[in-house]
Amino acid sequence: MDLSYVIQITAIGLLAGIAGTGSGGLITFFTKNPSPLFLSFFLGFAAGIMLDVTFMELIPEAISQGGFFYGITGLIGGIAIFLLLDSTLPHHHHYSEECVEGRFRKMGILLGIGIALHNVPEGLAIGAGYVSSESLGLGLALIIGIHNLPEGLAMAVAMDRSGSGKAKIILAAALAGLPMGLGAFLGALLGRVSPLILSLSLGFAGGAMLYVTCDELIPDAHNLSRGHSATVGLLFGIVAGIFITGL
Repeated sequence: MDLSYVIQITAIGLLAGIAGTGSGGLITFFTKNPSPLFLSFFLGFAAGIMLDVTFMELIPEAISQGGFFYGITGLIGGIAIFLLLDSTLPHHHHYSEECVEGRFRKMGILLGIGIALHNVPEGLAIGAGYVSSESLGLGLALIIGIHNLPEGLAMAVAMDRSGSGKAKIILAAALAGLPMGLGAFLGALLGRVSPLILSLSLGFAGGAMLYVTCDELIPDAHNLSRGHSATVGLLFGIVAGIFITGL
C-alpha cells in the first residue's frame, strides 16, 4: 500500500473537518447573534447537500462496488449504529431549548463531542470515496466541509453566549473537526482491502450521514424559524449539491 496516498487522503479529510467547523467558529468574529432565519436557511441548505450526496453519490457507488446486498447492508448498519449512539450517549440537538435556559457552556461541550463523533463516519465517506474515485472523494470533502460550517457555528454560538473568548471558540470549533482525519484514514485503509469492504464502508457512511441529516439538521432547521426558510434552504442545498457533484 502506498503510504503517501493514505497520508494524502487523511490530509484532505483533516482539512475538510478543520476548515468546515473552524469556519463556523470564525463567523462569531463578524456576528454575535446570527438570526434564526439565517441559521434555519443555512441548516436546511446543509441538509439538502447531505441528502444529495447520500442518494446520488454514496449509495449508488456502494451498490456499484459490491452489489445491492453489501451496499444496503452498510447503509442499514450506519443508520443502526447512529441510532444506538443517540440512544445511549448524552445527546442534544444543535439548537435546543437549553440555549434559552442559559446552559450555554454545557451546550457547547456537548455539541463539540457530538460533532467530533459525527465527523468520524463523514471522514470515512471521504476516505472510501477517494479510493473509489478521486473526483468522488474531493467532491465529498467539499460538500462535507460546507455541511460542517453550520455545525461549527452552532457550537460557536453556544460558547460565545457562555462568555468564552473568540480565540478559544475558533480553536475548539477547529478541534471538533480533527476526527474527520481519522475517519478519512480508516476509509482509505478499509476501502483498499476489497471492493466488498469498500461497498460496506460507503454504505455505512451514507447511512450515518442520512441519520444525522434527518435526525438533526432538518428538525433543527424547522424549529429555528417559522415560515419556509428551512424548506427553501433545503431545496437550494439539493440544487447546489447536484451542481457540485456534477462538476
